[in-house]
Amino acid sequence: MIYKFKPIFKQTIWGGEKILSFKGSDSNLTGVGESWELSAVENDESVIVEGDAIGSTITQLLTEKQADLLGSDNYQRFGNKFPLLIKFIDANQDLSIQVHPNDEQAMRLHGKRGKTEMWYVVDAAEGAHLRSGLNKVVTPDEYEAKVNDGTICDILEDYLINPGDVFFLPAGRIHSIGKGSFIAEIQETSDITYRIFDFNRVDKNGNPRELHTALAKQVIDFNVSPDYRTHYKSKLDERVQLATCPLFTTNLFELSRQKEIDYSNLDSFVIWMGLEGKTECECDGVVSTINAGETILLPATAKHFKVAPETTAKLLEIYI
Repeated sequence: MIYKFKPIFKQTIWGGEKILSFKGSDSNLTGVGESWELSAVENDESVIVEGDAIGSTITQLLTEKQADLLGSDNYQRFGNKFPLLIKFIDANQDLSIQVHPNDEQAMRLHGKRGKTEMWYVVDAAEGAHLRSGLNKVVTPDEYEAKVNDGTICDILEDYLINPGDVFFLPAGRIHSIGKGSFIAEIQETSDITYRIFDFNRVDKNGNPRELHTALAKQVIDFNVSPDYRTHYKSKLDERVQLATCPLFTTNLFELSRQKEIDYSNLDSFVIWMGLEGKTECECDGVVSTINAGETILLPATAKHFKVAPETTAKLLEIYI
């Protein structure tokens, strides 16, 4: 079986105009900053538009299919809560400087899961940048002073970006998506974000946006790494691993020809995100397509999957 979902478009104060055209949507919304491709976040659950449960939410599908959808080990870990949130993000302005707690911290403080995530840069305007990690060793008190005097960006690593760049963001790493960035984001299902600094912006009502400086101070990883960018070598028509951790694995496929994949020994659902081109696909006799900007879900019971690009295509494969 192959499932597709209706995207959930999020209008934001920093949103751009790329997402709708990228996805081929006829929506007349403006300032769309995010397209939630697959979400089990409360009050923002994805609805199936293709598959054997049209009209059902991802949670309703999971409650019915259980381990057949998630995989046995995943269902033991996550129960009837789909564990990943899949997005496209278009930043027309710099997003806030932020950080997320890990699962243990988030459960203790909020009774929810935390957020580890990753970014794949789909497109980048000239001069587009991302911030990821600290560029020098600072104490928690020094961090707080930098927030208070508006110089927090001075201690963050800032990267000019290009399409294909990858950043893995474990919980605790300070980060920010910069103006001109168009990215695919894979993350835990969590809505917990600690906003550290927001460039003194105000909301639509003219009020300063809420900051969570003290909470962030409790969860920031103050270790410094020499390079926070993920380095990899693309290989035509081969699976290339971009990130792997206990919470998700993400692989890149750049395809010029048909590829057959055997999932018989994988005890997990599989998500495919279309980044470039049009791809015909087939899973155990069910046929569909993955266009650029589209996302599909295969259940853990999937065995044989075939992808065939119309000419060439670029896709992400995600599972746990």
